[in-house]
Amino acid sequence: MSAAGTSPPNVTAMTQSFSTTSHNFTFNFTTHNSTNNLTNVTAQKMSTSDKDLQDFMIGLCLAIASSIFIGTSFILKKLGLLRYARKEAMRAGQGGYGYLKEWMWWTGMILMTSGECANFAAYAFAPATLVTPLGALSVIVSAVLSARILKEKLNILGKVGCVLCVLGSTMMVIHSPKEQEIHSVYDMMMKMKEPAFIVFGAILLIVAIVSIVYFAPKYGQKNVLVYVTICSSLGCFTVMGCKGVGTAINATLRGNNEFTNWMTYFLIGVIVVCILLQLNYLNRALDTFNTAVVTPIYYVFFTSFVITGSAILFQEFEKMPALDIVGDLCGFLVIVVGIFLLNAFKDMKISWRNLPKAAKEPEIPETDSVGSTGVTNSTFADIREIEARISRNMSADCITRTISEESDSNENEYSTDKHNGSSPIHEI
Repeated sequence: MSAAGTSPPNVTAMTQSFSTTSHNFTFNFTTHNSTNNLTNVTAQKMSTSDKDLQDFMIGLCLAIASSIFIGTSFILKKLGLLRYARKEAMRAGQGGYGYLKEWMWWTGMILMTSGECANFAAYAFAPATLVTPLGALSVIVSAVLSARILKEKLNILGKVGCVLCVLGSTMMVIHSPKEQEIHSVYDMMMKMKEPAFIVFGAILLIVAIVSIVYFAPKYGQKNVLVYVTICSSLGCFTVMGCKGVGTAINATLRGNNEFTNWMTYFLIGVIVVCILLQLNYLNRALDTFNTAVVTPIYYVFFTSFVITGSAILFQEFEKMPALDIVGDLCGFLVIVVGIFLLNAFKDMKISWRNLPKAAKEPEIPETDSVGSTGVTNSTFADIREIEARISRNMSADCITRTISEESDSNENEYSTDKHNGSSPIHEI
């Protein structure tokens, strides 16, 4: 029984060998699979990193090209308006539309459209924190070209104001809340029904209408902020509409046809109307005021309105950390200072030559000696010379008065004796 109940030695050894072999096979198979998975993940990360770097460079080039195109377009459109003003008596700032026949203006318009398309495409490759601040390059390009080509003067304070506006806007963009992803037009409709965005949109629309109806005819030729406010407020609606239409196009390409939704066509109508009005008043601003002043103010207002509208529409202020809130506040204050410098001192002739020297040259007296009181002897000589001149003038005045008084008295005495029938000869 005991012999039958126990396993033979060869069977036990075979069982142990089989289990060991299967364990080794399982371990080797698992190790091989893990190694393959790790290799695949590493290769995938490397390919993803290379793709991200490639997309980053494409977006960077598109953003820079967009800024150059937009900045140059302002100058070309200004040249077209000037050519039209030399031919016709009616200027664009007074409501004329003859500039539409100028090829120079259309060249600037094509460049601006190309720049906007490049800017829109840049968002598909690079992050918004890179593309949006690079829009400030258009301000620098426009200011430099306006000084070189249009011969428009921009004093040192205006240049500092431009730099401050660019820095402040860049700070606000960097610290501003990021947009949430919207995958359909329906998602955007739900966002637009929020009370905060309805109030913001109503206020912005009222500001635009009041500015067009009342302020533009009365103060448009005097204050640059009127036309710029109209363009910026309408530009905010344009950007929101472009985002909605872009979302509809992306959703349609993914297989969800958004062009069956009436909201898509409503957004297209908003884009067309706002762009036409925006271009009209932007042309008036460029024709009436200095380009180097219009461009940075328009950039600041437009960027501020778009950032505010995007933050309210996508409701991301609640997720902002304290550092971003402080950054936004500092950026806004910097923009305010820049706008003040641009508007308050734009007519003053201030340049580097007018600025005082940093180090004063010591004044070395040539021959004069300095007294104990710190006053030179030449000062005393000047004082004595002035006193002598005053005394001579007073003496001459006294002599003149004495002679005139004596002559008057003699004439009076002679006339009196004449009437009395006597004369000095009779007395003698």
